[in-house]
Amino acid sequence: MPQKRAVVALGGNALLQAPLQKGTIEEQLANVDTAALHLVKLFKDGYQIVLTHGNGPQVGNLLIQQDRAKDIVPELPLYICVAETQGQIGAMFQEALSNKLHQAKLTTPVVTVITHVQVDPKDKAFKKPTKPVGPFYSYKDYFPRDWVFAKTSNGYRRVVASPAPLVILEAAEIEKIAESAIVIACGGGGIPVVKEKAGMKGVDAVIDKDLASAKLAIAFKADLFLILTNVDYVSLNYQKPDQKSLRKVTIADLKKYQKQGHFAEGSMGPKIEAAIEFLTKIPKANVIITSSSLLEQALAGEAGTHITAK
Repeated sequence: MPQKRAVVALGGNALLQAPLQKGTIEEQLANVDTAALHLVKLFKDGYQIVLTHGNGPQVGNLLIQQDRAKDIVPELPLYICVAETQGQIGAMFQEALSNKLHQAKLTTPVVTVITHVQVDPKDKAFKKPTKPVGPFYSYKDYFPRDWVFAKTSNGYRRVVASPAPLVILEAAEIEKIAESAIVIACGGGGIPVVKEKAGMKGVDAVIDKDLASAKLAIAFKADLFLILTNVDYVSLNYQKPDQKSLRKVTIADLKKYQKQGHFAEGSMGPKIEAAIEFLTKIPKANVIITSSSLLEQALAGEAGTHITAK
């Protein structure tokens, strides 16, 4: 059995490459299939794998369906839509990973764990939405009055509350299952819940999947935390003429660049926060941020942004 441990966080935008893709199931399955091929290679390299994933485009699309059909069928709350995307994306990954394992003559099972994440009901994020979800819009598009939008380089996008994750409630079970299976967990950052006297209660938000993945990676005692996104490197002065790719950095470097305002909130910012939190708790581990297509080169030290504690 594999001895090394890896948590792999795959962005929702990597699964639905907006605005270039519409988000058809065929497009998403093709993206998942490509990612699964790289993940099986990582598994064959001797890693226990826990895969987490984003859900921004997917949950945003579900919310549009809820809004447009609310006069026909009952509307579902946001946290239930997060749960739906865990099942939706988990099912796609289970199929793709199982097929790739079968082709490699491996019988390792793939398991999706519906994951709940505790948040603080008083988190300031509930009053200041920052998490982008769904497609990009222009001013001419239909906007429900109660939606909040933020301007991006590709147009306007809906934003929702994104409270900080406190505890991954199923972390211990995920660790046990990972001893004998590839695990898909914490999908979409996990279903946000608050603790009450009667137990837990779902709340409407989308937790940042990178911050939740860092919490899970710490609980899992991961040797490697891979953050796979839609860019090959973390960059300074992103999308500016003097853009500079970062190859090898320490958390001290990242904190300095963070103060200088290089990492946008709701984009690269949470990934940097996640890397810092993880390495602060597990300083002997490694973090790599890159695109899924460069995973093999990144593991060989030939691509991606490599982050260490010192």
